[in-house]
Amino acid sequence: MIRISLAIPTHNRAEELIRALESVVQQDLPAEEWECVVVSNNSTDDTEARFARFAAARPDCNLRLIRETGPGVSYARNRGLREARAPWVAFIDDDERINPGFLRAYVELFESHPEAVVAGGRILAEYPSGRPAWMSHYVEMPIANPMDFGDEVRAFPVGRVPGGGNMAFRREALARYGGFDPSLGRVNGELIGGEENDLFERLLQGGETIWYVPGAVMWHIIPPRKLTPDYFRRLSYNVGVSQRLRAQIHHRVAKTLLRELFKWGATLLLCCTMVPRKSLWLLRLRWGISRGLFARIG
Repeated sequence: MIRISLAIPTHNRAEELIRALESVVQQDLPAEEWECVVVSNNSTDDTEARFARFAAARPDCNLRLIRETGPGVSYARNRGLREARAPWVAFIDDDERINPGFLRAYVELFESHPEAVVAGGRILAEYPSGRPAWMSHYVEMPIANPMDFGDEVRAFPVGRVPGGGNMAFRREALARYGGFDPSLGRVNGELIGGEENDLFERLLQGGETIWYVPGAVMWHIIPPRKLTPDYFRRLSYNVGVSQRLRAQIHHRVAKTLLRELFKWGATLLLCCTMVPRKSLWLLRLRWGISRGLFARIG
């Protein structure tokens, strides 16, 4: 019996996907108790051919690929939810690797806490080219979103939610809350996000507890191309755009803009405690978010 499904949305990243799958097939949960559903979201590279070869070489694992034509990661994740055959569904992204106990940790959480409907795990950043000297904790957050809240299963700290690349849900409950909003989320490589934070907000408003599962470990692999000034400029701008879209959806634009002004004050104070190169990148982050947040509001 399949106890948990793992869904992986992907778009034109065949090489990264195969590396992620190499870690997936190392799960210590018996193969008959889990499945992996790859959702190819309008991929035009050799994703499907490479996946077929990978799956054929591992007939003992429940690996399948589904095509989703709706544009964006929200469509892909919602498709993964519909295709899942298990009562619990975990999501990762295609630029990650997970530990062998990843799926088992989520199964144990949901079995021991029957009231739980949503959980997230530990996220560790991995830099193949080395962690840049200019990177502070605050700048690293939108790039890698690392999180480690200790070694005990617990509720997520107030103000924090799981990363989109390491989260799990009770399938029926996720469907009941409407899944991921297709008006949010990355499309064709663009960097507008916010779909998972929007979902977590709805879950919290519904009175649900978000559980932290330290045994579900994910390494977010950050290649050199994501550490360039151009990528960071686009990323920070689209973080702001994502915040604006969510503010409009939840009718709190004025509150969000006012909060951004307060964040500028906190940013300037933090910069006074940093070496110049770290403070420069923090200012770039704040400026980019503000540009996206204030753009086209009206």
